[in-house]
Amino acid sequence: MEGTRFRLYPQPRFLDDFEEPETVYVSSPAGSLSPGPADDRMYTIFPVGKPSPYGISPDPEQGDDALMPPWTGDIHDPALPDAQGHFDHLEPGTPQFEAAHLFGTVRFVMDIWEGYFDRPIPWHSRKHYDRLELTILPSLENAYSGYGFLEMGGDRKHGRYKPFSLNFDVIAHEVGHAIIYSEVGVPDPSGATGEYYGFHESAADLVALISSLHFNSLIDRLLVNTSGNLYRLNSITRMAELSENAQIRIAANDVRLSEFARGWIKEHKLSQPLTGAFFDILVDLFHECLLDYGAIDPDVENLSDELLATPDYEPVMQTLFDGAFAANPDGFKMALIDARDILGTYLADTWQRLDRNDLNFVDVARAFERVDKQHTGGRFRTLIRGNFEMRDIGKVRVGPQLAPLQKDSHANSVRTLTPMD
Repeated sequence: MEGTRFRLYPQPRFLDDFEEPETVYVSSPAGSLSPGPADDRMYTIFPVGKPSPYGISPDPEQGDDALMPPWTGDIHDPALPDAQGHFDHLEPGTPQFEAAHLFGTVRFVMDIWEGYFDRPIPWHSRKHYDRLELTILPSLENAYSGYGFLEMGGDRKHGRYKPFSLNFDVIAHEVGHAIIYSEVGVPDPSGATGEYYGFHESAADLVALISSLHFNSLIDRLLVNTSGNLYRLNSITRMAELSENAQIRIAANDVRLSEFARGWIKEHKLSQPLTGAFFDILVDLFHECLLDYGAIDPDVENLSDELLATPDYEPVMQTLFDGAFAANPDGFKMALIDARDILGTYLADTWQRLDRNDLNFVDVARAFERVDKQHTGGRFRTLIRGNFEMRDIGKVRVGPQLAPLQKDSHANSVRTLTPMD
């Protein structure tokens, strides 16, 4: 039986070339989803009059000290499937399309990562909640993945209001947090390291990055715009885009872990050396796959390594990649898909090997190397270790936390709030 159709924006619709959503299939058989949309693992609601986001109650006068699912108040009319059970008939600009986009994105991302894990990924709240509540709350200027819920607000800092429920990167990032909470775990506060929280942010960014590469139109546009030179600033290296010129983090960064030897303040910044190392690994895997397909000459790959992080890289390598891509665009596309799936599979296997307490970036790097040895006998060991070492991972220790966590922190926030039995 075929899956269910949704229309999703691969990147925010305010960006050029992404004004129209792309039709995708998710794994839910057509006709299996109920209004909301909803299924046996999650349900979507657009509350009316919800006063606050989930988490610690801002009003000490309330009887409960925490606001948690389910929401039992009024909601907008749910999104309804068409006669064949699909949701791609809904029109953008309606609450129903927004709800369907949120559900469809979460299901799309979970399909991808359950494929890499080769099994279902349970929610970490399964002990107390049968299903995850997907909630839209326009008054919230953030997005949260918490215990029993995923709640989407929006951005008001960069012009007109932009709902996060229509931003694939933001939703996928929060799903990434949910995956890590389930697979690695929520740490004991007494045993949590700054690197655990930095790892968490990095993993969520990588879930968003790799998931975005499952849109056929995005891969095509990416390759046409870059000719396969992925170090050019492009749509997959900009995480959680908020405007044409503002983004939360850049995957293709040059941040080293030694910059945090004296200590850290924000786990978002602390994540960048790890995210950057994995992005560099993705590029190197892509180059190896290009060699496998005969799409580039070995001399091009060697020159890329020699010129990396030098002023000559962009002008020299872009000319070479322009010629190679024009000669074999299909080889480039297959190589990028292969590199995407190698990294996704390796990350899924790595995360299952990690201990939530006392976690550091070296643990992640060494586990990733062991996964490569398991899959290929260590074919990519040199490029993997070289990219981690270039980021000083394994060479320095992260210093202490230097300032109290701010409100945008995931550490000790509503995201890590769990019941006490």
